[in-house]
Amino acid sequence: MMAVLGGTRRLIHLSSVCAFLRSRCTAAALAQTSPIETLENRKPKTGILMLNMGGPEKLEDVHDFLLRLFKDTDLMKLPVQSKLGPLIARRRTPKIQEQYSRIGGGSPIKHWTSMQGEGMVRLLDQMSPDTAPHKFYIGFRYVHPLTEESIEEMEKDGIERAVAFTQYPQYSCSTTGSSLNAIYRYYRDRGEGPKMRWSVIDRWPTHPLLVECFADHIRNELLKFPEDKRNEVVILFSAHSLPMAVVNRGDPYPQEVGATVQRVMEALDHCNPYRLVWQSKVGPMAWLGPQTDDVIKGLCERGKKNLLLVPIAFTSDHIETLHELDIEYSQVLGEECGVENIRRAESLNGNPLFMKALAQLVQSHLISDQPCSRQLTLRCPLCINPTCGEAKAFFSAQKA
Repeated sequence: MMAVLGGTRRLIHLSSVCAFLRSRCTAAALAQTSPIETLENRKPKTGILMLNMGGPEKLEDVHDFLLRLFKDTDLMKLPVQSKLGPLIARRRTPKIQEQYSRIGGGSPIKHWTSMQGEGMVRLLDQMSPDTAPHKFYIGFRYVHPLTEESIEEMEKDGIERAVAFTQYPQYSCSTTGSSLNAIYRYYRDRGEGPKMRWSVIDRWPTHPLLVECFADHIRNELLKFPEDKRNEVVILFSAHSLPMAVVNRGDPYPQEVGATVQRVMEALDHCNPYRLVWQSKVGPMAWLGPQTDDVIKGLCERGKKNLLLVPIAFTSDHIETLHELDIEYSQVLGEECGVENIRRAESLNGNPLFMKALAQLVQSHLISDQPCSRQLTLRCPLCINPTCGEAKAFFSAQKA
C-alpha cells in the first residue's frame, strides 16, 4: 500500500484506506466493462483500401499470381481466355520463378505498401481527427490479400467511410480500372449494396509532393555519377507499356505519365536531357514505345553512354524495377552496349515525404466530399468493356 501511494510514511486513517481501495476496485470494474477509449483502440471510422497489382512473396506463389493475371479480362483480352490463360501461366511460371529467385525469392511490394500505409494513417489521425481513426487495407489484384478479401475485412471492422486509393499515380483501365471493376463486381455478385460509403482517389500524377519525391531521388542519383559526366547524363523515365490497342481506345495513361515527367523536369529546372520510354512489353502485338531496352541501345550507338533510369510509374520496388531495370537493362544490356555509367533512381519505398504525400491526398479527398474525379466518369471513347461503364456509374453514384 505504501508503494502504491508513492512511498509516503505518514499514517493514514483506516476509513481513508478503505475508501481508496473501494475506488480502485470500482475503477477496475469499470475498466473491464468500459475500456478507456483511445485513438489506438477505437473502432476504425475511415478505411483506406490501397489498390495495386501485388506480387508473389514466395516462389511457390508465382503460379497463382500468373494464373489470376492471365485470366483478368480487364487487363488483357485473349482468345478462349479461360483455357489459354491457365496454359500461359503454367508455361511462364518457371521463367518468372527464376527472375524472382534473383531478387531475393519474392516481391517486396507488400512490405513497402504496409510501411507506406502505416505512415499514412499515423499522419492522417493527426491531420484529420474528424475522420479518425483511420485504418489502411491492402487490396491486391493477383495475390493475397485480394481486393475482395479486404472489402470483407473492412465491412467486418464496421468502417463508415471507405476510400479506394489507387497506388498507381497515373490512371489506366488496365491497372486502376481493373481494381475498381473488382470492387464493383464484388457487390454486384453479392446482390446487395455496400454497407460503407465509398469514394475513390483514382489518379494523382502531378501531386506536388509526388513530384518532389521523384525530383529528390533523381538529384541524389545524379550526384553519384562522375562530376565530369554529370551534365551529359540522359534521364530515361521508364513506365510500364500498354498494348497499342488499349492506347488507341483512348486510355489516358500515356498522357498522365507524360504529365508527371513534365512536372518532375520542371522541378529539376530541366537540368539534363531526358526521354519518356516504356518497358515490359509481352507478346508479338504492337505496344506503346519506344521500348526502354531499344532506347538504351540506340543512345549508346550515338555516343550517349551515361544513363539514369527512373521508374516514373512505380512508387515501390517490384519485379519490373529490381529485375528488369536493375539486372536485365543496367547489368546485362549495359555491359553488352558498352555503357560508361548506368544507374537507377531509388523507388519511393519508405521515403517519409512520400507517406506525407499519401496522407495529404487522402485528407484533401475527404474534405472534398467528391465520390471520384470528373475524369473517372468518362469512359474511353472506344471502350469495349461494359463492366468499366457499370463500375464508373457505381462509384460516381456514391454519396461521399
